[in-house]
Amino acid sequence: MKAPRLIFGAAGIYGLIVLLPLFFMAPWLEPAPNRPEDYYGFLGAASVMQLVYLTIASDPVRFRPFMLLGALSKAVFFVTILTLWLEARTAGAALTLATIDGAIGLAFFYAWWRTPA
Repeated sequence: MKAPRLIFGAAGIYGLIVLLPLFFMAPWLEPAPNRPEDYYGFLGAASVMQLVYLTIASDPVRFRPFMLLGALSKAVFFVTILTLWLEARTAGAALTLATIDGAIGLAFFYAWWRTPA
């Protein structure tokens, strides 16, 4: 049971470390976000998901059904960014970060598989 706790706990902490500073960076971004509601809305929703991952880490057996939703959220982000990159509509740096999320999604699936039903 240690692996699922570690995977979801580390993912939640990593996500908060990456996302929370972005709330304060918008004024310095070039180009500035032209739709701040999308920018801050994404950051808010993604930050809340990190809290969900930390909740799953607190009791993996109880929250096992949510593990697959976590994996799905990571997969959706990865596939979206990969598609945009293949269409030359986003930078390679975005694909790098999305690939990290894709790997975390695979780890989430592994944690689900390792956690008893």
